[in-house]
Amino acid sequence: MPSPFRADALQGSVALITGGGSGIGFGIATCLGQHGAKVVLMGRRQQFLDQAVEALKAQGIEAVSKSGDVRKEADAQAAVQQAVHSFGKLDILVNCAAGNYLALPEQLTLKGFQTVMEIDTMGVFNMCSQSFPALKEAGRGTIINISAMFQRRAAWYQVHATAAKSAIDSITRSLALEWGQFGVRTNGIAPGPIADTPGLAKLATGGKGMSKTAMEGPLGRIGTKEDVGLMCVFLASDGGLYVNGETIAVDGGNWLYSDPPVPRQVVLEMSKKVEKKSRKIGGAQTKSRM
Repeated sequence: MPSPFRADALQGSVALITGGGSGIGFGIATCLGQHGAKVVLMGRRQQFLDQAVEALKAQGIEAVSKSGDVRKEADAQAAVQQAVHSFGKLDILVNCAAGNYLALPEQLTLKGFQTVMEIDTMGVFNMCSQSFPALKEAGRGTIINISAMFQRRAAWYQVHATAAKSAIDSITRSLALEWGQFGVRTNGIAPGPIADTPGLAKLATGGKGMSKTAMEGPLGRIGTKEDVGLMCVFLASDGGLYVNGETIAVDGGNWLYSDPPVPRQVVLEMSKKVEKKSRKIGGAQTKSRM
């Protein structure tokens, strides 16, 4: 599908994407690069980063990488420095690195809970904190935190992840409030089920997870990495200049979905009978008044 945005919508911008070596992070990096941004990928696995950079360069996108752990201050600083050293500045930070796995809450260890909180929540704050001086210097910096939808209600077997994502949404609002005065906007994106990602695989583990219909939701399809990437393009572009402090759902309305209690055809037949009966009663009342 051709992009609805101009190819130069982000021309001259420099973006740092954590978790950018694979999955949704790589999809975001690709979209940003295709619209003119120079990209820096950060992740813990150098092999994935190298492959991702080569794939981006093959598309004509200027890209470099810096391996590191988002939980470590020194690694976050090094990634920001890599962006400034390679491309002269940093305009866009996308926090996409995340950790999650399914676990029964009564069996989830404190260490397991802590690890997810550290990668997701503390990692997001650490990257934002270390990137702030460069984003402020850029004059019109943008932070995009990749969140989720499941914490807006509740999610089976993910008490650690729902807590972490809820905290990320709170960080997004707080930084939007406090850093807007410095020209740094902070927003979030909450993807629903996205095709070809570990998250989707977990939802449909062994074919016994969410039904295909439930995952597809009202629009009848599963989301794509491009859906998330294009929202990042919007938020980072001039089109999003007055959007600040929002976590935008990119899930096709999936979180609203529930299976119909009865088939549509049954409702149609029932409503026809009710309408027919109503017309008869209405006609009888009119005659009686005459």
